[in-house]
Amino acid sequence: MGRNILIVESNNDKYFFQSVIKHLDIDLEVAAPVFLDEDYRAMDGSDSTKLINALKDLKADIQKEDIERIGIILDVDRHSEAERIKFINDCIIKVFPKAITLDRANQFTDLNFEAYPIKLACYFTNVNGQGELETVLKVIKNQDSTYADCLDRWRECLVSNGKKITDKKFDKLWIVNYIRYDTATKDEQKHADRKLTLNYALENKSFIWNLDHPILAELKVFFRLFNNSSS
Repeated sequence: MGRNILIVESNNDKYFFQSVIKHLDIDLEVAAPVFLDEDYRAMDGSDSTKLINALKDLKADIQKEDIERIGIILDVDRHSEAERIKFINDCIIKVFPKAITLDRANQFTDLNFEAYPIKLACYFTNVNGQGELETVLKVIKNQDSTYADCLDRWRECLVSNGKKITDKKFDKLWIVNYIRYDTATKDEQKHADRKLTLNYALENKSFIWNLDHPILAELKVFFRLFNNSSS
């Protein structure tokens, strides 16, 4: 069986998805880890140039390595799923002109690249059709979040003074406070530059997130696609 490669936007995404994948290994429906020796390729953003370049690199690797399946995960942000699928399809066709375009998320399509039987599927990180990774993390927090939750009153104060902060920026700030003040140990606080980052929390403290939360159900459906060689 060939390798499966997951293209993601950032290291934060990488560490979070790794945690979910490891967690799925205890699911009785999965005979083995969903990704055992897979690669994670961070795009550091989701603009078309970066995704096209990631696909070009992958195209070169396909001709040298035994790659079977490719996954792409992007934040949905404020786009519709249809807009996100069109974005990915436009990038795919520029690199794999004979590919069958995607119709929806969580379903494989064929890249039709020479004699290589490569399949590709996508998923969009979201909460109720909007948002990004931080939006999801805020929903699935698994510890007391008093410090972070008190930011709601700060936000109300901003509004009463004619100021505002976007949901995107607010969620990022909420996560920073949750990690720094609600969940950090004394030792971590002494090493703030290394141990009070989102990367560190995602990679080393997955227990502060509820990986069984229903909001992750569709993501788990996506990952299980890569565990069934007959798909």
